[in-house]
Amino acid sequence: MNTTEKPIPTVRPHEVGKTSDKILLLDVRTPAEFEEAHIPGSHLHPLTELDAEKVKAVMQGKEQCVIVCRSGNRARQAAEKLAAAGLDCLCVLEGGVQAWDSHGLPLNRGRKTISLERQVRIAAGAIVLTGALLAWFVNPAWVALSGFVGAGLIFAGVTDWCGLAIVLARMPWNSRRHPGVVKTCSVQQN
Repeated sequence: MNTTEKPIPTVRPHEVGKTSDKILLLDVRTPAEFEEAHIPGSHLHPLTELDAEKVKAVMQGKEQCVIVCRSGNRARQAAEKLAAAGLDCLCVLEGGVQAWDSHGLPLNRGRKTISLERQVRIAAGAIVLTGALLAWFVNPAWVALSGFVGAGLIFAGVTDWCGLAIVLARMPWNSRRHPGVVKTCSVQQN
């Protein structure tokens, strides 16, 4: 982000309900995460499929778009992308669905899933272990696999961008959509 851009504001969970009829709650998590728990009335539009034109269409008649994810990181990325495409009146739900839940606010709950963040930790750990075992039993050069994953994790921590998370978000188990359970920005407008 360059210094001339204004930062995307945040809103606290308890502040959202005060103007709920005037805002669009845009959830940018995976369909599986959305199905597990989502804020009533929120619309799913995964970060991996984010389309500013579709979001503009859904925002008709709304004063503000509050972007939601699990903890706030993906929502911030989505807000920056939408702002760059010319959308304004954007803000990020501070702390995401986790903070919403911790404030005791209502959530629609469905089937339990493994969060994307946990999936990244599981996959990274499995790759590192595989690299270490291959280096021990097959060829020492396999240690480079573990080093590559470690470098990727450092990069993700520094830049807040994780390629492994993007790949995992596109996996079939994270992309499932169930009719009648999930509202999508591209299909339903309120």
